[in-house]
Amino acid sequence: MSDQSKILTETTGAVSLITINRTDSRNALDKEATCQLAEAFRQFDQDDNQKVAILTGSGGSFCAGADLKEVSEKADYIPWAGHPEGPLHQHLSKPLIGAISGHAVAGGLGVALYCDIRMADETAVFGVFCRRWGVPMSDGTPTRLPRLIGAGPAMDMMLTGEAVSAQKALELGLITRLTSSDQLLSDAFELAERIANFPPLAMMSDRDTIYSQDGKDEKTALLEEWHGARAAIIKEASTGAAKFSKGEGRHGEFEK
Repeated sequence: MSDQSKILTETTGAVSLITINRTDSRNALDKEATCQLAEAFRQFDQDDNQKVAILTGSGGSFCAGADLKEVSEKADYIPWAGHPEGPLHQHLSKPLIGAISGHAVAGGLGVALYCDIRMADETAVFGVFCRRWGVPMSDGTPTRLPRLIGAGPAMDMMLTGEAVSAQKALELGLITRLTSSDQLLSDAFELAERIANFPPLAMMSDRDTIYSQDGKDEKTALLEEWHGARAAIIKEASTGAAKFSKGEGRHGEFEK
């Protein structure tokens, strides 16, 4: 894809790299870029050869949210999370890793929250910066942020609009991995390739259970966990146990 595109995609083995490419606006998403991002997600999700995706931004920023210049001109704005056609409406069927540098603010925070794993470098900044302009969050942040870091810290971020550093984000659990700017993408690829190499059924059923259990009573959640695990138990568990008995995977080395 041309480097003039607003969303760049490339593949390396079983890993897709999706890059928001609007450096002149800190990778804020206008309507065209939003549609392109949704399409990039769809293509990844439908490609059986791709197992894990990395989402990042070009030019030292992740995403500064919606393009407010376009919004001010009353563009036809589709809520990113709540609308069925929004790019953040429903989680992908496969893992998505956010590799975050610079600003992940306003709607860009919602884009980060859409990822399954968020890793960041020391330049990363998170925050509900749109609080300053009276723009509401329709990107999933009011729903996903408290589920991730708890209602108290989420309310503080939502009401104050204050910047949250990468180190503070790590302490809150907003990100789970902190690395250096020169290592961010290489670390993201190393993690993605490791995840892509795991037997998929068990991993994906466990991932689905984490998302589906929220808000359910424990008995219901445990029953759904068991139902979701049955295919992996039948197709993968016995094979994996046999490999373990032969010494495979005991020191962090895995093969499908």
